[in-house]
Amino acid sequence: MREIVPSRRSFLSAGGMGLAGGVAAAAAAVALDAERAYAQAAEESLLRTVLDRGHLIVGTGSTNAPWHFEDEKGNLTGMDIAMARILAKGLFDDDTKIEFVRQDPAARIPNIATGKVDITIQFMTVTPQRAQQVAFTRPYYIEGIALLTKPGSPTEKFEALEKGGSNTKVSILQNVDAEQSVHAVLPQAQVLQIDTQANVIQALEAGRVDAAAVDLSTVWWLTKRQPDKYADSGKRWYSMLYSAAVRRGDPDWLEFVNTTWDVAMFGHQNAIFDQAIQDFFGLKPPVREPGLPPF
Repeated sequence: MREIVPSRRSFLSAGGMGLAGGVAAAAAAVALDAERAYAQAAEESLLRTVLDRGHLIVGTGSTNAPWHFEDEKGNLTGMDIAMARILAKGLFDDDTKIEFVRQDPAARIPNIATGKVDITIQFMTVTPQRAQQVAFTRPYYIEGIALLTKPGSPTEKFEALEKGGSNTKVSILQNVDAEQSVHAVLPQAQVLQIDTQANVIQALEAGRVDAAAVDLSTVWWLTKRQPDKYADSGKRWYSMLYSAAVRRGDPDWLEFVNTTWDVAMFGHQNAIFDQAIQDFFGLKPPVREPGLPPF
C-alpha cells in the first residue's frame, strides 16, 4: 500500500459552457478553490473529514473479477476499484489517494455503520431492506442473469436453448430461487443446482449442461478474456441495481459521490469510467450526445 500524505485540495471543478471553443476558459473562470469547496460542506459532514484526512477509505473485496480482484502485481483492480478511483480523482485530483479496506461481503453494512470506511463499493445490490440501514448512491451498473455457453456449439444461442425444451440443461448456483430463475426464461429446462460458481461454470466446460446461468458481468468478463472457450447466448434478465453505500443522514457526502459519478458516466470527465468498461466488460464507451439528459 502506498504511503498517503494527508492534504486538503480542491475537489470540485464546475465548467460553464457556452460556445464549444470557450469550454476551457469558462471552466477555469468558475473553478472552486480548496477553501471555498471545503466551506460548502456542513461541519459534521464526512466530506470535510475526508478532505482534511487527505485520502479516501473504501471498503471492498479482492476475489471477485471483474469487480474487485488482484492483478499480477497484487494490486486491487476491477470495476468497483475504478469507481473508487473516480471519487479520489474528484476529491484530490489524484486517483491514487485511496486506502482500501478488504472486507467480507457480510461486513459491507457494519463497516459503514461503525465508520470504519467512508464508502463501501463492493457489487452491492440495492434493496429496500438494506436502504433502511445505509444510504445508497446512484446506481453505477445494472446486473442481471445471463447464460454462458460454448462457442460453436449447437446450443450457443438462446434460441437453440429455448427450442431444446426439456432436453436443455442449465447449471446455476444453488439457492432458494434458482429453479424459478431459470424457468422464468426456459420453462421446460432441466436445472442443475451446484454448490459454487466455479463449479457451475465447470459443469458447462465438462459438457454436463448446455448453459450456465451466471451474472451478466461474469459472462462479459469470461467471453472477453477467453472467446475461444466461452460464449454469450444473448439472453439476459432479472435486473438488479449495483450501488455504493454510505452512512445515512449525510446529504453533502452522498451528493458529492452522486455528482462525481454522474460527471464520469454522463459528462465530460469520463476517462477512468470508459477505460474500465472496456477493460472489464469488453464494451465500447457510451456515446454522450449533447442535448437532453440521458437519465
